[in-house]
Amino acid sequence: MSDETSMSPEELALAKKWAETWKTTGPILEKIRREEIRKVSTVQAMQHLAGAFDSGAYMHPPRKSSGLVEQQAFFQKLRKCSVG
Repeated sequence: MSDETSMSPEELALAKKWAETWKTTGPILEKIRREEIRKVSTVQAMQHLAGAFDSGAYMHPPRKSSGLVEQQAFFQKLRKCSVG
């Protein structure tokens, strides 16, 4: 049984009205959203976000290395296994 057939006539009419409303309103809201994004100051946005990035440092302190040395050592082990 599809959702459409399980709806009452009133529910179906309301759902169709809702869909038509969003068909019209959706593009208008998207235009507003894009305009607001264009108006944002990048510097100001970065300042607002800075605290979010800093808070992660308390839970996960920065590593002493990038991990590339360990990665290369792992690749060397894999290479030795696949060649020999």
